[in-house]
Amino acid sequence: MSEVALVTGGNKGIGREIVRQLAGRGFTVYLGARDPQPVEDARVVRLDVTDAACVAEAVRTVEIEAGRLDVLVNNAGVMLEWGVEVTAALMRDTFEVNVFGVVTVTSACLPLLRRSSNPRIVNMSSGLGSLSMLSDPTTRGFLAYGASKAALNALTLIYANALRADGIKVNAVSPGMVPTDQNAAAPFPRGERTTADGAEIPVSLATIPADGPTGVFHGPDGVIPW
Repeated sequence: MSEVALVTGGNKGIGREIVRQLAGRGFTVYLGARDPQPVEDARVVRLDVTDAACVAEAVRTVEIEAGRLDVLVNNAGVMLEWGVEVTAALMRDTFEVNVFGVVTVTSACLPLLRRSSNPRIVNMSSGLGSLSMLSDPTTRGFLAYGASKAALNALTLIYANALRADGIKVNAVSPGMVPTDQNAAAPFPRGERTTADGAEIPVSLATIPADGPTGVFHGPDGVIPW
């Protein structure tokens, strides 16, 4: 049987391109989305990362149909603070998806990942979550988004160390600045990279061999400092 992958937030943007590229490499891909629509290159499951019961049902579908999971791509994420005041409520909404959602999905998938001979987890982060970059006073930070991605980076390292004994590799990636629906209202240039460009690094870490790296943060130009 081909390798099995689950991609959250896989219905559009970089997530959709990750699905396409993994399917093109022969993976059986489960596309997780809150409002799923049928596609030709993936098996679609309803998956709202903020709903534990929904996550459990999606993972149960993967278990019944595939029996294991080789790759989990935690791609679902939100950026909610363009042009608005950052409130505690907005922080909670951001963390609900970008941090707690990752924990919910990862926890649900671990039993299936442990059945794989080469299990991999890829967390979609951002250079805006790098503490090294944020320490530069010239870096424009975004309170809710940047803090959530910094927390995600910490989760990545903790998971990587905790799951080494199980052979599960856990890495974080930054796709670079790609124009997407998420950053459509960005008050700065959104870059000229395509979704295919943005998917390149996540897919490369989703397809590493059993002796590949774990606990690293990669971007388009190489390793990003935590």
